[in-house]
Amino acid sequence: MPLTFRKSFRILPGVTLNINRRSWSITTGGRHGPRRTHSSTGRRTTSMDLPGPFGWRKTAHSGRTRRNRSRWMGH
Repeated sequence: MPLTFRKSFRILPGVTLNINRRSWSITTGGRHGPRRTHSSTGRRTTSMDLPGPFGWRKTAHSGRTRRNRSRWMGH
């Protein structure tokens, strides 16, 4: 089972710094309304909780391309 790392820090009311093993991101917004996330990898996400078990999410990527990680682990 792979090990994962994820940590979130609330830096201001409505602003969260999220750190994981490969990148970091800033999330703005609260629980009752739209949230916007900007990642260090160029990903921008807007999401919102809807009534019931529903949610809405839109993700956009910047012009940067992600490297192909097709190599075997450990080589």
